[in-house]
Amino acid sequence: MRLAILDDYEKAALKMASWDRLGPDMVIDVFHDHLVREDALVPRLLSYDIVMIMRERTPFLRSLIDQLPNLKLLITSGAKNNAVDVEACREKGIVVSGTDSSKDPPAELTWGLILSLMRKIPQLDASVRQGEWSGYPGRGLSGKVIGLVGLGTIGLKVATVAKAFGMKVIAWSQNLSQERASAAGVVRVERDELFTDADIVSVHLVLSERSRSIVGVHELGLMKQTACIINTSRGPIIDEQALVDALRQGQIAGAGLDVFDTEPLPADHPFLELPNTVLTPHIGYVTEENFRMYFSQAIEDILAWRAGNPIREL
Repeated sequence: MRLAILDDYEKAALKMASWDRLGPDMVIDVFHDHLVREDALVPRLLSYDIVMIMRERTPFLRSLIDQLPNLKLLITSGAKNNAVDVEACREKGIVVSGTDSSKDPPAELTWGLILSLMRKIPQLDASVRQGEWSGYPGRGLSGKVIGLVGLGTIGLKVATVAKAFGMKVIAWSQNLSQERASAAGVVRVERDELFTDADIVSVHLVLSERSRSIVGVHELGLMKQTACIINTSRGPIIDEQALVDALRQGQIAGAGLDVFDTEPLPADHPFLELPNTVLTPHIGYVTEENFRMYFSQAIEDILAWRAGNPIREL
């Protein structure tokens, strides 16, 4: 039996779990690169019975699934994956299993991006390494307003930290009720009010047709010139070209981004040239604790499936 582990950018998969539990008859191949085109993916994956994918790095759409007749088990890290056509898998008799995933890391990274922008940490680190001992003053958080676009599990964690910093927390989403906001100690506002009043806007929505480009020219145009925007959710929630334009024109002060329309980020992308951005490579969920959970539970998924009792099915 053959297992392929895809998109192991960090070269962490084999270090994070005891794969020998699968027995000597399991051939495991780990791929550290990322293939975009299906005509490259199909020959790579054609001989595998089991494929493990990392979140949404490689989409498994019907067009790909139809070309993999040997695939019997698809495992994704996390309990859901919008880049997998589960119905197409079901029609082909392919079991799709997931894993648990902690919600803490994305909230923690959100604050890493906020602090990096507000206190100019990347620039000052580079300055010190170049022998300089000076820098422009950063901006504090106490008394500032953070606007959360989405108040789900991750948004609530971000709100808790914001209040510890002495910030005022406001929030909006299409489904957010006044009762839920009040229970969290957060002020519910309308969308335009959030973008107008916030010193920091942080996005915490699930990507869907309703949320795609929900932050666009209009919303960015309402923001203060001193305000920053953070996105650790999904790139297409913010209109990427509108954000590039706002940053280039100094319409807003900066952006901290972990997610993008195209990943990995193309080498000629304008975000890479903008000095008012802090960029990370979609690592909101990438912690040692999460990876150990993903890969150890992937082994459990395989063992359960081989025993005829699949677990954590999507």
